[in-house]
Amino acid sequence: MQSILKPLLMVAAMAVGIISVATLPARATLELNVNKGNVEPMPIAIPDFQGGLGPQISEIVTADLKRSGLFAPIDKAAFVEKITNPDAAPRYEDWKVINAQALVTGSVSKEADGRIRAQYRLWDIFGNSQLAGEQFFANDANQRRVAHIIADAIYEKITGEKGYFDTRVVFVDESGAKNARKKRLAIMDQDGANVRYLSDGRAIVLTPRFSPNRQEITYMSYESGQPKVYLLQIETGQRELVGNFPGMTFAPRFSPDGQKVIMSLLRDDGNSNIFAMDLRSRSTTRLTDSTAIDTSPSYSPDGSQVVFTSDRGGGSGRSQIYAMGADGSNPHRISFGDGVYSTPVWSPRGDLIAFTKQSGGEFQIGVMKTDGSGERILSSGFQQEGPTWAPNGRVLMFFRDSGGGPKLVSVDLTGRNEQPIPTANYASDPAWSPLLE
Repeated sequence: MQSILKPLLMVAAMAVGIISVATLPARATLELNVNKGNVEPMPIAIPDFQGGLGPQISEIVTADLKRSGLFAPIDKAAFVEKITNPDAAPRYEDWKVINAQALVTGSVSKEADGRIRAQYRLWDIFGNSQLAGEQFFANDANQRRVAHIIADAIYEKITGEKGYFDTRVVFVDESGAKNARKKRLAIMDQDGANVRYLSDGRAIVLTPRFSPNRQEITYMSYESGQPKVYLLQIETGQRELVGNFPGMTFAPRFSPDGQKVIMSLLRDDGNSNIFAMDLRSRSTTRLTDSTAIDTSPSYSPDGSQVVFTSDRGGGSGRSQIYAMGADGSNPHRISFGDGVYSTPVWSPRGDLIAFTKQSGGEFQIGVMKTDGSGERILSSGFQQEGPTWAPNGRVLMFFRDSGGGPKLVSVDLTGRNEQPIPTANYASDPAWSPLLE
């Protein structure tokens, strides 16, 4: 086995105990262009991986790729060749006859030290070649992570873009009667697995947001009867108060470097303006100074601009989307559509801004270019809001209440691949993590 997998690169992630060893792939001929307006899902065959845990790992890989909307896993009942040696080249003709364009083979075994070893190979069926092959070592607690990492590697090799499967989502878990709802901070894998609670539900929590470069979140809590902004280290549970602000605090988000938090503060004069706080010095800078309601700020990925909503254009409650420099300079309106806009958030790719819009009695999740042009609605419903981006900028997650309570939903940029995210209880306010290290 070791002679087949020639080690070229070893990366250790000490926090999670995963080591990957990459092999030299053949020249890639298989390609999926995700920038086209219409993307036909690529037929891909993923037989069960060999070994006791193999079927579980390959099932997660299959589910990840299918959920992306870019891959169409072929029914196993159609397979002609039975894979018995995942390291051997497949019988390409047997896979061509069922129109598989790519094939994934793999195995999972136990090492003497108790770790699992998972390996996969990606084959280009019509190119008659191997595209990639890697193996990963992990403890039992990271079995699902290994599967997500394999799915990410396949996604990137075929699409040319980073995957987003080895990520987590922090959200507000809601349980109990509607008039006495218990709200807890919770975190899970992006597919809804491995839910863990970060708060006990004794105080209402709102708008958790991930740091772009650490496993740290900012969120609001009503522990003292007034909303306060906290920072929470997810792995250690260490928590600190960002600051005591007079009046109400809304929608805190991190800057791209993780060194600042930007938020909306409601002063005694009834005006809501945008402020940024340096997390090291705790110094606060006011970015807007208007008699309007300015709220929901979000940085561009390079940190040079901020997008926010404001009703400064006139009309009670008729908020539109504005952009300005990160220092508050040159605020200008970028949205001009009918309806009320809210919760704008910049794509990590820097090319789009996602938003919620109320129009025609519906709540809509949409995207627009950064100058406000090219607005597209991806999803409409009775009540839905709070979009958050996957780290590759190809998928959005949001929450929808179709009656009874909110649930999480994802949708890709085509608007045609909408997927429910399973949670045990009601769920709202999702925030997607960066790729895990």
